[in-house]
Order: sequence, then structure tokens, then C-alpha cells
Amino acid sequence: MERDVLDPERWRWGRLWRFGVGFAWLELQSLAFALAIFAALAVTSVVELPIARYDALLLFALVLTAVLWATGWETTREVGVILLFHLVGLGLELFKVHVGSWVYPDEAWSKVGGVPLYAGFMYAAVGSYIVQAWRRFDLRVTGFRLWPMTLLAVAAYANFFTHHWIPDLRWVIAAGFLLELRGTLVHLTVREHRYRMPLALSFVAIGLALWCAENAATLLGAWAYPDQLLRWTMVHVGKVGSWALLVSLSFVIVAALKHLEGVLDGLPDDAPSAVARRRAERRAQRAS
Repeated sequence: MERDVLDPERWRWGRLWRFGVGFAWLELQSLAFALAIFAALAVTSVVELPIARYDALLLFALVLTAVLWATGWETTREVGVILLFHLVGLGLELFKVHVGSWVYPDEAWSKVGGVPLYAGFMYAAVGSYIVQAWRRFDLRVTGFRLWPMTLLAVAAYANFFTHHWIPDLRWVIAAGFLLELRGTLVHLTVREHRYRMPLALSFVAIGLALWCAENAATLLGAWAYPDQLLRWTMVHVGKVGSWALLVSLSFVIVAALKHLEGVLDGLPDDAPSAVARRRAERRAQRAS
């Protein structure tokens, strides 16, 4: 029987403990790539290296990707998705550094346009997390419409560039995501039990986690915002919204792959949302 993560019954101590331990274990496995990148950031921030730090991080990320693929931790298709995230992220980085949104102050042979090539792997870590979580949690979604979400994802990515010249539309786009995701549920398996929760809530939760990770990364010198060049300061909390939009974009990329693989829509026992049921009823009425 499927359980609702937000059901107050789930928050009793015993149930919360069992769910939390199982959930945390799967999360740690899904975050293997990201945790390894963070470990490398931490080590290279205190250990003197024979080569430039950014060059060492690039070599580490390449070796890490190869090892995860060779050991079967990442499949060939998942490595392809990670490469796509790397390219998407690198394009954004090149533009943002060019307009002065943030900087990479250290020198390195692997810098192009002021951006070290390892930077794309930080976006790839987000992609790796989503594809790993999809497999390990046996994720499925109900009430998810791929094409409207794809259009919103393209708009979100474009807004990261265009808001430097035209009004920032991130909150309009975020409202569009919330409207389109009303009633959309993500289904996951923890300790052989099936759970469901609003997909929009998961985007916000991951966005918040990424904002915390961003604070840690800038503290370790992965990059720096202009107000962090003289001394480190906390990243503005408004970045949570930007990260939530990036997660939405990232999820759509992976969802497109899962749609092709036939593992996007809910399993037979996954309860569709009320919105999804109404959409199905309207489609059936039009078909008849």
C-alpha cells in the first residue's frame, strides 16, 4: 500500500526513524559523484599540489567519471546524461563569468574564458544525483506533462541569460512551474515501501540543499561572488529560487530520457493525483 510522505502518521518517531535511515542511505548512494567532488574541493583547499588546483580538480572529475562508469555505478547512458549536464552548465558558466556574476580567481591551464573546465562537473553532479536517485528510489511520476514542462525548462534556462537585459522573469516562470505541477506526484520506494509526495515540493527541497552546498563550495573557494572576494559571506537566500529552477530544468532533462526508456510514468500501484485523474477523464471524453 502506497503511503503519503506528508501524512502526519508518518511523522511518529518510530516510523520517521525507519523511513529516515532508509532514505538517507539511498540518498548517500545517489550523491556519490557529488560527495566525491566536494571531498576533492575540501582536500585541494588545504593540500599544496604540484599543479594548479583547478587543473587537479578537472583531472579528478574525469578519473572519477571513468571509475564510476567502469565499475558499473554509472551506466553508459547515465554518463551521457552527465556529459549533457556538463555542457549545459559550462555554457551558463562562460556567460555568467563574462558578465561578472561570479569569478574563478585562481590561475589554471584548463581555464577557458575565465572558467575552469572542472566547473561543468558541478552541474554534472546534479544530473548524476537525479539519474542515480531515479534508479535507486525507483522513481516514477504521475500527472506529469513532458512538453509543457520542457517549454518552462527552456524558458528557465534562457532567463539565466536574458535577465541581464530584460526584466527578470524567474518568478513568473516559477509560477508557471507551480501551476503546471499542481497535483503532480513523485513516487519512490524506501525499505520496500512505496511513498508519494508533490513533485514541486521535492524541487524546492533540493533547491534548498543546493543553496547550502553552494555556501560550502564558495567557502572552500570553488568560485566566488563579487562580495566574497575580500572575505567570505553567506550566499543570498534568494539563490534558493534560482537553484529550484535549475533543479526543475535538470529534472526535465532526465525525465525526457526516462520517457524514452519507458520508466517515467507511475507504476500500476502508484496512485495518480486528482489532477491527473481529471486530465485522463477529459482525454477519454474527447476520444469518445
